[in-house]
Amino acid sequence: MIREITIGQYYDTESVIHRLDPRVKLVATLVYIIAIFVVDTIPGYFCAAAVVCIAVALSKVPVRFIVKGLRPIMLILLITVLFNMILTPGEILVSIWKINITREGLRIGITMALRLVLLITGTSLMTLTTTPNNLTDAMERLLRPLMRIKVPVHEIAMMMSIALRFIPILLEETDIIMKAQMARGADFENGNLIKRAKALVPILVPLFISAFRRANDLAMAMEARCYSGGAGRTRMKPLVYARRDYIAYFFVWAFLIGCILIRIF
Repeated sequence: MIREITIGQYYDTESVIHRLDPRVKLVATLVYIIAIFVVDTIPGYFCAAAVVCIAVALSKVPVRFIVKGLRPIMLILLITVLFNMILTPGEILVSIWKINITREGLRIGITMALRLVLLITGTSLMTLTTTPNNLTDAMERLLRPLMRIKVPVHEIAMMMSIALRFIPILLEETDIIMKAQMARGADFENGNLIKRAKALVPILVPLFISAFRRANDLAMAMEARCYSGGAGRTRMKPLVYARRDYIAYFFVWAFLIGCILIRIF
């Protein structure tokens, strides 16, 4: 289960999506998230699903890799659909004892599940095709106007980059700790909810200790290299828009306008 989480990982390959400017991919992801919440009809979700499928095909990231990242949220999807089906009032489709499944609840549950799947797929695609360093540069460049009101843009972007870098590292360490505890007789799958929660303590304690140790080592390394923030810093590879980036911007905004028109009409 731990190894199936793909958020924060980078898939190294050569594709059109990988070559796009990271600012384009960041803006496209934000626009895509807005569009997902704008649409509320079947044609709108079909359009959003078609766009993300085309993006996955252009990125050359294997479909099985995308699907693997959706497996950890399957339980959340099932709970979302189930609770909406039985708790939303409306026209009753099926009645079992005191549990009523309504048409409105089924529609809302399926809609929320579709939104969650599309959101996870779209945001995962951004991290799978963009390195943390490029994401940091993109966030800093896009947030640069906030520097006029004394917002520490560089520090915020650096924190986001470090957080993304630590996700796969912490997941790998969690997997190692779980295997070590299972070799000592720990059981994480059997028992009630309280027993399973208690079984997680031998995992969380060493994981937090390891995370704090890594954070301290990183802070000491940055201080040893005289890191002092973004003032006066230069980049080895400055971000420059190419023709393909402007074309991508055109399709991104056309997609958002299309979703708004579908919502209106």
